[in-house]
Amino acid sequence: MEQSRPQLQKGLLPRHVQLIALGGMIGTGIFKGSAEAIHIAGPSVVLTYLIGGVLLFWIMAALAEMAIAYPGSNVQHLIRRAFGFRLSWIVGWLYWINWTLVTVVELLAAGSFLNYWVPSTPLWLLALLCACLIMGLNLFPVKYYGEAEFWLAGLKVAALVVFIVLGAGVWAGVIPSGISGSFPSASDGGWFPHRFAGTLSALLIVMFSYGGAELIGVAVTEMKDAEQVLPRVIRTTIWRVVGFYLLPMAIICGIMPWNTVSETNSPFVQVLEAIGLPGAAHVMNAVLLIAVLSAANTGVYATSRLLYTMAEQGEASRRLQRTTKHGVPLYGMGMVAICIAAGVIGAYLAPGRIIEELMTIPGFTVLIVWMMIGAAQLKLRPHYKTKPFFRTKGFPYTTMAAVGALGAIWLGFLLQREHRIGSLLCVAVLVLLFIYSTVKEKQHQATKAPGRTA
Repeated sequence: MEQSRPQLQKGLLPRHVQLIALGGMIGTGIFKGSAEAIHIAGPSVVLTYLIGGVLLFWIMAALAEMAIAYPGSNVQHLIRRAFGFRLSWIVGWLYWINWTLVTVVELLAAGSFLNYWVPSTPLWLLALLCACLIMGLNLFPVKYYGEAEFWLAGLKVAALVVFIVLGAGVWAGVIPSGISGSFPSASDGGWFPHRFAGTLSALLIVMFSYGGAELIGVAVTEMKDAEQVLPRVIRTTIWRVVGFYLLPMAIICGIMPWNTVSETNSPFVQVLEAIGLPGAAHVMNAVLLIAVLSAANTGVYATSRLLYTMAEQGEASRRLQRTTKHGVPLYGMGMVAICIAAGVIGAYLAPGRIIEELMTIPGFTVLIVWMMIGAAQLKLRPHYKTKPFFRTKGFPYTTMAAVGALGAIWLGFLLQREHRIGSLLCVAVLVLLFIYSTVKEKQHQATKAPGRTA
């Protein structure tokens, strides 16, 4: 059933939006990817996450300010307003590719975690069942999606809180265990075993882990009282996420020597096993399953809403603007379902290294989107019609510093040898989108010419 006038519904409450942002950021990036960050930076990974958190705060503050200055505008609208059709089209499709890949990999990961308990069941079948569950949740009105994500993300947060309390107790000697906490020693390289260069190199992983915060800017069109709620949501979300990253990393490095953390397994599981907690592997596997399902849930929401917004602005087929009677983007969901099906099959058939290289694209894309948010604020601030009650402190210096730092991280990402294949693939995708955007811009201008209808 379709509406004659398709539109999204404002069904997301502040608590939903807070957990949507947390759900997008607290996932495999911290539960598994943090092992690689620790390997690169050592104990100074805590500083790396702090630097990333500061950049995140500046960019999200810029987003909140613009959303208040231009009510009802999401990230895509703001980039379009600042830079026009062409850049908006490129960024929109880059971001859609980003979340499509993330969603596919998260669903495949969910299947692999279920495989831990039912090893005889084919991976593709488990991943398909997870995909059906997540797609089904997203076919309901947005308030039900928000409620599901509220509880899924809430469980992840609860697991992190338990880990922090347990780890802190072990480190302080309050909880008996076979190990004792300590500060990094000189014999292990101290706080900076790979010097400050290692700390900065790990920023590539950290920024990918923080990716998802900008989903607040995607959800703004379905948020009730967005202009009043958004600043508070961003403030609380940023500090909670920074805390949920910094404290666990400090505990991991305080309980285990950083150079004993294996990259093949979650450092959280390794800590629980080192403590000697019975059933730690099963508990952590359940947490990881919830984490990836939550991230996949957020991914389906993000991809379908991005297609709706791009269709609304003439950057994608107008058919993608169709919604169900509950305000769910019908054709957008169908396109996402096709991509998920193809991606799950392709990821299952392809060797693991190819999947890892494909996952390079999300980190690449997140950096571009964040830079564009900051650049949009620099461009739009002088043109605000009214002074928003929430304004970024230290503007324009904080925004310029954030954009510059993100640009440096982006260049570092391209130059890293271990990501060479993924980097080349990212650049190729960007070049193709740039070339095709020329054609799309001409078509867009033609539809707006006198005597033509859009």
